[in-house]
Amino acid sequence: MVINVRNNIKYRRMLCCNLSLFLSLQVRKYLLMLDVRKDHVKFWRPQVLLMVSNPRSSVGLITFINDIKKSGLYVLGHVQLGDLDTLPSDPLQCRYDSWLSLVDHLNIKAFVNLTLADSVRHGVQHLLFISGLGGMRPNTLVLGFYDDCTPKDKLTDPALADDERPPYHFPALRASIDAKEEGNGENGKVMGPQEYVAVIADAMKMMKNVALARYFHQFDRASTISSSPGKGALYVDVWPVNLLRPDSSSYVDTCSLFLLQLACVLNMVRSWRHARLRLFLCVEEGRSLRGSEGKLGQLLKELRIKANVYTVPWDQQVALHWQRQGDDDYVNSFPSNATRLSDEYLSAVNRLILEQAHPPPAVRFLYLPRPPADTRRYTAYLRQLELLTKDLGPTLLIHGVTPVLTTDL
Repeated sequence: MVINVRNNIKYRRMLCCNLSLFLSLQVRKYLLMLDVRKDHVKFWRPQVLLMVSNPRSSVGLITFINDIKKSGLYVLGHVQLGDLDTLPSDPLQCRYDSWLSLVDHLNIKAFVNLTLADSVRHGVQHLLFISGLGGMRPNTLVLGFYDDCTPKDKLTDPALADDERPPYHFPALRASIDAKEEGNGENGKVMGPQEYVAVIADAMKMMKNVALARYFHQFDRASTISSSPGKGALYVDVWPVNLLRPDSSSYVDTCSLFLLQLACVLNMVRSWRHARLRLFLCVEEGRSLRGSEGKLGQLLKELRIKANVYTVPWDQQVALHWQRQGDDDYVNSFPSNATRLSDEYLSAVNRLILEQAHPPPAVRFLYLPRPPADTRRYTAYLRQLELLTKDLGPTLLIHGVTPVLTTDL
């Protein structure tokens, strides 16, 4: 009896010591995360600020980003237009309850940051500057795509409805109010295409990665991840080349590696582990198909990323690019990816992407070029992205500005 008691006491002491050691290591780890000087590419995680105009039309994107951020920081940001000097009180305080109830209802792990600003652009700048703490600050800005797609209220979806669903005080979508009546104020667009591209440029100046999400109103997480893993029915397609610049179709720049890293992080999430990564490498005639595929395969092996590599000939598409049509006046202009691209070329590349979608992927990752230096070309730049991604289904256009991969231990 005495021996059993002594053994029990000894076991509890060892357990307490191990628990104390574990807690101290965890505290040290998070203290290091708060010190930006201790940052290293080996410890990189997606720390995302997702800007949400109206959660009613953003449920699919909110749940997807909750997966892709893995264990990193996740902040839902929202900008309300207004001037505090002209208001009797802070209009944002009464809105936090609805946003926090949304977080609980969607079963996601996210913080909520709301701000009041005279423009969406200034509001996003505020949130990028102040969100997070220490080293746990957003390194990636995610925006919904700027297009004319009719928004759909996903919060009224029966799949999300339950008896305990809290009341949300989010404005109704313009399509839900009256299909014949044009929306205005919060029900319509609160910024134009020029300001939208300016937000992208601002984020890159602040050394933030940027992702533009299109067609995520079509994304249903429950039905997507319920695909049979045995049949390999779930695919994630990655196009790690700048499709607007055939002359720079390299897959080893910072942006391309960032695409690979995000796809790998998504594939590491439990509900996406059975998904298969498909990498598409565009190659012109005269270049070694096997050589390019072998180099990319070796890179993936070094980075310990499991993916199937497919080479895609695109000579017919490249022939439509202005650089291959004898116009050399703008070859050295910067950035030339947003100057003289024809709709014919963009549509041809769009069809090329669609032709490789057998079976269709759950989501696509595409290379997002930098906005043009000339602000007068912002609208043309946005139109090029619109034509490139037309009818592709859930797609992320991604631009990385910082290294996120290393082969060091």
